[in-house]
Amino acid sequence: MKATFGFVSLLIALAIIGIVINKQLKAVGKVPVVAADGSVSQGGAAASGTAREQSQQLQQKVRSDVAKALEQGAAQGAARQDDAGK
Repeated sequence: MKATFGFVSLLIALAIIGIVINKQLKAVGKVPVVAADGSVSQGGAAASGTAREQSQQLQQKVRSDVAKALEQGAAQGAARQDDAGK
């Protein structure tokens, strides 16, 4: 009886884990791919180019976004210093 209960509990736990993994894999397949020109395509299979090209485009997009954020932060910091000096 105890062994049966343990086995059934294990099966239930595996089923729950399987469902969660399935949902995660489906969610990963629907990640939008952003090209260097700013266009967005849904799904990895629908995107044009090889995986290497897509990776390079994504890296360039991240670089430009980080540079833009740093410039905005520097501008805000300079504005705060100007306001503090008054």
